[in-house]
Amino acid sequence: MGIDLAYAMGVPGIGGSGGGQGWMSFLPIVFIFVIFYFLLIRPQQKRAKDHRKLLEEIKVGEYVLTSGGIYGRITGLRDNVITLEISDKVRVKVSRGNIAGVVKQDVMKTD
Repeated sequence: MGIDLAYAMGVPGIGGSGGGQGWMSFLPIVFIFVIFYFLLIRPQQKRAKDHRKLLEEIKVGEYVLTSGGIYGRITGLRDNVITLEISDKVRVKVSRGNIAGVVKQDVMKTD
């Protein structure tokens, strides 16, 4: 008789009472996702958008820095290929996506 009584008691919360506690258990997961979005995902999307805008607006004659650390002046632009003059009569072709940023002309001066 003691075994039947134990089974009859059941687990609290399954039979309808305490059902609101189910969605409360997902609240920490949702909170963590919101934190990740604002600390990691959103800033990275903003940086990527700014970089795309920079790559669309570069012009011949500007001085740039590549992601490999090479400074050069843009002498030619195509769809995905940029020609850089890195020294007198020394030109290299780099992918447009490898341009890290535009720099001031005085950075290029050598003393």
